Amino acid sequence: MSAALLSNLIVAALVALAIGLAWLVRRRPLWRASARELWRRRPIALAVLGLYACVALLDAVSWVGGQAPDTAAGTSLLAHPRSVVDRLFPADFQERSYSAPLADVEFYGGFKLLHPGAHLLGTDIIGRDVLHQTLRGARVALLIGGLTSLIAIPLALLLGVGAGWLGGRFDDLVFFLISTLASMPSLLLLVALVMVLGTGTAQVCLALGVTGWVGLCRLVRAETLKLRELDYVKAARVLGASDLAIVLRHVLPNLGHLVLISFVLMFSGLVLSEVMLSWLGLGLDGSWGRMIDQARTELSRQPLVWWNLFSASIALFGLILAANLVADALRDVLDPRTATERE
Repeated sequence: MSAALLSNLIVAALVALAIGLAWLVRRRPLWRASARELWRRRPIALAVLGLYACVALLDAVSWVGGQAPDTAAGTSLLAHPRSVVDRLFPADFQERSYSAPLADVEFYGGFKLLHPGAHLLGTDIIGRDVLHQTLRGARVALLIGGLTSLIAIPLALLLGVGAGWLGGRFDDLVFFLISTLASMPSLLLLVALVMVLGTGTAQVCLALGVTGWVGLCRLVRAETLKLRELDYVKAARVLGASDLAIVLRHVLPNLGHLVLISFVLMFSGLVLSEVMLSWLGLGLDGSWGRMIDQARTELSRQPLVWWNLFSASIALFGLILAANLVADALRDVLDPRTATERE
């Protein structure tokens, strides 16, 4: 199976999952009311996150074909799968070097551009359109945040609930792991794991997942310790319910708000962690972190080449700010304690 076909199938599965979740939210009055309250509180932030998600999904849908340009180099480019975002730009939409936003000539040398006045955010050192690279960075950011969360959250739930519910030696073991990882500088541990595992997408996500589960696991463990002493849990145990049934029916549903809020906050931290790795030369190709890392040398040029740093920083700032605002609203809507305070 080709990489393009696999990517298209994953996008189809994600869209189907989103439709299914929307249908479930619509069917359940409590979830529907929470969704409406969340939209009432943060409509702009949710719209921004939806825009980033749409751009990322469109960049993941690719196929071979399209209208071939006149140049032989452009014809060879069309032999490879191109995403929907790629097709918004010509296949030969590349210059020889830097050009300023909407410029007609190259930044150095003054040679006429192949596409004068067409690069809205200019081009980088090898002539790639900066707007194109910025849009493609959304897929890398959401991939880092989403895939790593799928590693860290199940691990945190498994160990946190197990430690809080079972106690004893298992709790001691989990608490020892939490204390050990928390005592290490997270950035140094992350760099060491990336150096050992490699700098591929799966390896970076695995390294981020291994180092990102500790905080949520500590919260889940403490909440489970509280939940197992509540009256309805004791009543279920007296009525003969198994430990697994009690955990699945009574404990995990009451941890849902923690998981959702932690997921959004973890997402922001993971995206910023990839930027730090890129600053150290260990990030992913095509990410905003790589664009910012490249801009280090551009800031020392004369005249100043500012548009690469500006584009990546604004895109990163918008995503992180929208995610944090949504996380704040999620806590207000889903946390029972804040709901009680509002009443």
